[in-house]
Amino acid sequence: MISRREFLTAAAKIGLLGGPPLVFSPALLNARASSTGFFAAKDPKDDLIRLAPKARYWISTATPNTDCQKCHKPGETLRNQEHDGKPAIVKCLLCAQACVIPAGERGKCRARMNVDGELRSLVYGRPVSIHVDPIEKKPFYHFLPGSAAFSFATSGCPLRCKFCQNWEISQSRPEDFNTAFVPPTEIVRSASSQQSPVIAFTYNEPTVFLEYMADVASAARKQKLRCVLVSCGFMNTEPLSELCQLLDAIKIDLKGYSQDFYRNVCSADLQPVLNSIRQIARSRIHLEIVNLVVPTLNDSEKMLNGLVDWILGEIGPDVPIHFTRFHPDYQLLNLPPTPVATIERFRSFAMSKGIHYAYVGNVPDHPGNHTYCPHCSKAIIKRQSFFVAEMNIQRGTCRFCGKAVAGVWR
Repeated sequence: MISRREFLTAAAKIGLLGGPPLVFSPALLNARASSTGFFAAKDPKDDLIRLAPKARYWISTATPNTDCQKCHKPGETLRNQEHDGKPAIVKCLLCAQACVIPAGERGKCRARMNVDGELRSLVYGRPVSIHVDPIEKKPFYHFLPGSAAFSFATSGCPLRCKFCQNWEISQSRPEDFNTAFVPPTEIVRSASSQQSPVIAFTYNEPTVFLEYMADVASAARKQKLRCVLVSCGFMNTEPLSELCQLLDAIKIDLKGYSQDFYRNVCSADLQPVLNSIRQIARSRIHLEIVNLVVPTLNDSEKMLNGLVDWILGEIGPDVPIHFTRFHPDYQLLNLPPTPVATIERFRSFAMSKGIHYAYVGNVPDHPGNHTYCPHCSKAIIKRQSFFVAEMNIQRGTCRFCGKAVAGVWR
């Protein structure tokens, strides 16, 4: 019987798989098929834990002079309560879940573990999915359009989105995969060998492999490669500030302008995402936003009005926003695909309110995939699927009227 690896390799060569071929370098992806998971764990879990490097952004009761209040809710009284620090408890400070992790346990992302009072990254150097994608697939429409993006992910995510289209990796544990250790310099070397000027951290929530991402981005910068992040934006201020110094562009999924939607559908909160978007915009690196429009859950006029008003009021009209069509997946197989007319209505409303660059997402070859000059209204980038068919931007300006177009073009 042909193995899954052999099938995917053959399928990629003859074009059975959508998009560019998968990258199956043995040095990058060493996995074997399994009937119990996407990939079978080859090494014992103990080895994965033993080799896991120390993570960053955490505190521990094992650390001398630790402020106990930092692991408790504001206002919670600690009088008449004692904690001897054994076994040590760790609080992760990376994302807004603020996980308080007992010894031997993990945070909600499954990728970070309390090992003897230290927080360890179980996914550092452990990519589980590697592709070369058009950058438009991320989607980035105003950042080096037409470029190839060397894209990879580890397992893990702090959210539990019921509509996740990459749930096989985002909701998995690192031991569900059998991957070779890939140092940051090998990622950069492989991107260069694939003639990809961009490295994209994507597919799962890359926040969970921040240490790995930072090291890859630092190595990439030395080789003059750009790095972009595709994120849910559910991170804390300090780690995000570090990333804004290392990355060239960030795309944030603003999943719905509703706390109830975030809580009930994503097991998260809205405000940390809004805070991240505001912080990125003020850092002045390139930012784009995606809003996945899910029928009956986040497609109300109230949410649309709130989302557009917030974007205009907080970050301005030049940040591209992609209104993306939902397709049934994971735990929302009961819902229909979003009507194209709904996506068109969202885009038209946003532009009527003053958003300069609004797009129809996940509807191939729709005119709403093109970029139009906000000054003369002519199509300055025409797209077919995820590929640029026509470019009418010269040195950052519209070829027809000469006015500036927001974005990173070279």
